[in-house]
This record gives sequence, structure tokens and C-alpha cells, in this order.
Amino acid sequence: MSRLAIFTKLARQIGQLTVNRTSVLTCSYRTDVRHSIPDKDDVEKLGSFGDRFGYKSLSSLAEKPIGGECKPQVGENVSRKDKISFLVNTLLDLEDSKEAVYGALDAWVAWERNFPIGSLKQVLLKLEKEQQWHRIVQVIKWMLSKGQGNTMGTYEQLIKALDMDHRAKEAHEFWNKKIGSDLHSVPWRLCSLMISVYYRNHMLEDLTKLFKGLEAFNRKPPDKSIVQKVADTYEVLGFLNEKDRLLEKYKDLFTETRDRSPQGLRGSRSQRKERKAQKS
Repeated sequence: MSRLAIFTKLARQIGQLTVNRTSVLTCSYRTDVRHSIPDKDDVEKLGSFGDRFGYKSLSSLAEKPIGGECKPQVGENVSRKDKISFLVNTLLDLEDSKEAVYGALDAWVAWERNFPIGSLKQVLLKLEKEQQWHRIVQVIKWMLSKGQGNTMGTYEQLIKALDMDHRAKEAHEFWNKKIGSDLHSVPWRLCSLMISVYYRNHMLEDLTKLFKGLEAFNRKPPDKSIVQKVADTYEVLGFLNEKDRLLEKYKDLFTETRDRSPQGLRGSRSQRKERKAQKS
């Protein structure tokens, strides 16, 4: 039997999804899955995944006749919010296994017409609130393996999660592979994050190399905190002349905050009244 036939047969025997942490009730469903059609081994994995969490496996469903009052299609009566909560709860309950996480994600998206990138972004935000950095790394890597989420925003989430998961070296490797070769257009927000990762993890030579690469494209840092980190790094490395050069070059950043303060907020109340009287 072809892969499409196997998948269609199983799809017809999946029913309404009840969103909770322990079970999924199923009935008749038809869909045109455009982004991924699993082979026979994948179907067996999805079935075993369900068995481990108390779900009825797909293989067992195939043995039972379809009948009764099951008419709604999968997802028809399940809100997007509930689907997201279901996946988040499932991921939180899973063992620390790449195979288990990838299996759960594969099962979650298997019946979607289009890859649910928007919902997955919401899942990542919820995991971030729970400080589930390891899970975030796994979800994003799974997304990237599907050719999805190749944006600077996703890269930023991954680098932050890797750093918080104490995997700075891996963050550095990802930066070099995906981002570091295009410094003339990488957002400063992402560059600042990577500089902070290097700074916190004492990867000082990598920090100075990154900053010099940005300077080579005449890119001016947007705030003094970046310059201060680089200056501190030069000092630790013993490059005092470089530190002095840097502070002199970007000294305006250390005075801009004061210069940009609203006129009415500077000085004491009497001084402000005096200036106002002089103007009038």
C-alpha cells in the first residue's frame, strides 16, 4: 500500500480531539496534508507515542470500525488556544528525549493543512515564560529541521535559549554557521545578544572578533552598554590602547542620554522657573 493510501486510511479513522493532558478521543476525519506525509515507520512511531501517554494508538484505531455519532472533523471544535495549551502541557510532561519531543511535535502537526508556524511561536513564548530553555531549543531545532522558522527572530530565541541552557559554545557554533557571515545586515539587537553571550561566558576573543567585524562595516553600536562590554574586554585582555581608542570613538554615546533629557526635567524646580522666566 502506498504512503498516501496508508496516511489517508489512518486519517479517516481519527475523530474529534478532546484537549487535556491524558487522552485524545478520535473519530472520522479527512484532510489533504500538504507539508508532510509520513511513511509506515513514522505511523508506527506516532502510534507508540500515543500509547506512552495514554492515547489510543493509530494502529489500534485502524482495527476498530467507524460508526456511532462521531461526525466532527479533527480540530473543528478545538480552538487554537486549546491546541497550543495541549502541546505545551504535553511537552512539559515529556521525558528529556529528543525522540519523544520530535514525535510529539510530528503528531501535533500531522493533521494540519499548513505548517502552524504562528501557533508554534505562541508555544515558544509559553515555554519561555516557564523558563523551559531546553525544550525551546528542541522545538526550534525541530522547526529548522522541517525547513521552517528560518528568521532572525527564531535565531534570536534559539541563541538566548542555548545561553540560558548553559550551552554558549553551541550558541557560538550556530552563530558562525547561520548568522556570522552576514554582519552588514544582522540586526543590532541580535548582535548585542551575542556580544552579551560572549561577555557572560568569558569568550572574550570571540567578542572582540565580532565587534571588529561590525566595525569593518562602519556599523555604530546603538547604545553605550555594548561599547562598555567591549571596553571591559579589551582591558581584561590587556589591550589598553584599544580600550582608549574605543571610548574616544564612541564617547558621544556616554553623553547622549544626558543631552537628550527633556529640558523641563533638568535642574531643580527653581532653576527651571528661572530658565522659563528668561525665555519669556
